[in-house]
Amino acid sequence: MIEGIVNFAVIGAGRIGRRHATMVVKNEYSKLVALTDIDTSVHEELRQEFGVPVYTTHQEMFKNHPEIHVVNVCSPNGEHAKQSIDALDANFHVVCEKPMALTKQDAEEVLFRALKRNKLVFCVMQNRYSPPAQWLKSVVDDGILGEIYMVQINCYWNRDDDYYKGGDPNYWKGKLASDGGTLFTQFSHFIDTMFWLFGDIKNINAKFYDFNHQKTTEFEDSGIIHFDFVKQGAGSINYSTAVWNNNLESSITIIGQKGSIKVGGQYMNEVEVCNIEGYEMPKLEETLPANDYGKYKGSAANHHFVIDNVVETLKGRNFVSTNSLEGLKVVEIIENIYRLKS
Repeated sequence: MIEGIVNFAVIGAGRIGRRHATMVVKNEYSKLVALTDIDTSVHEELRQEFGVPVYTTHQEMFKNHPEIHVVNVCSPNGEHAKQSIDALDANFHVVCEKPMALTKQDAEEVLFRALKRNKLVFCVMQNRYSPPAQWLKSVVDDGILGEIYMVQINCYWNRDDDYYKGGDPNYWKGKLASDGGTLFTQFSHFIDTMFWLFGDIKNINAKFYDFNHQKTTEFEDSGIIHFDFVKQGAGSINYSTAVWNNNLESSITIIGQKGSIKVGGQYMNEVEVCNIEGYEMPKLEETLPANDYGKYKGSAANHHFVIDNVVETLKGRNFVSTNSLEGLKVVEIIENIYRLKS
């Protein structure tokens, strides 16, 4: 348990890393003590913006700041597991942006190191905090829909050549080793939501397509997946980043014994259908807008809830909202899906 202010440091100061840093600064019980970014051209800008030392390597930052309590890993996907392990071995707690790793084996190593060092790993799955997601969780957990028959998730986004920097060989997005694939980078939040609500899957079948990203990525831009849930019911995921111009939708449709639900909108942010026997839909709080990456939009802008949860947990007043085992399971599900490519 930590008394007083919780000290944070951030590895990777791109858009999402800066968002983590900003949320740390805004929390009255936390303090940002340092940042790391390999791009030295942005160091002065970061110093001016956040008023903290900026380092090129996380090893240098760890050496100079033993007062750190928590390290936020916001680097390219392929670095997450290694940098999380480095932070755990340096005796710090970890907040890891999605995905926790690109393989189950690496995620298991992160979990092993966390247990060995008696440290916590918080996996960033901020969509869980949105009012529609919280409502869905209560409906499913309370058995209001009765037996679950079918679940369909549709994720249709726009990620064009500019997003992948026109296929720049030095840019990490679009590279298999550093990005991992569309399900890891764009849609792992929605796979997490599915796992959170309905548990693990089995009997997976999938087909993959690359419609318009042949020159910019080393992997598919679209897929159709069918499966059974281990507990009950059947499911499917249809996804694409080949949508023209802007995001179309991210939705979940649930068919149950006692009714049907659809939560849609561009970011799974609107309850479009609630038709359940003997049930009156409650009024939900407003959903926060999606993360804004300029031309592109991402998932819900709920990172302040993530930082709040870290602080409250480390002060002994709460528990981890998305723990390392859950993060590992999302990686395992995606890995099992992608294994069908070969």
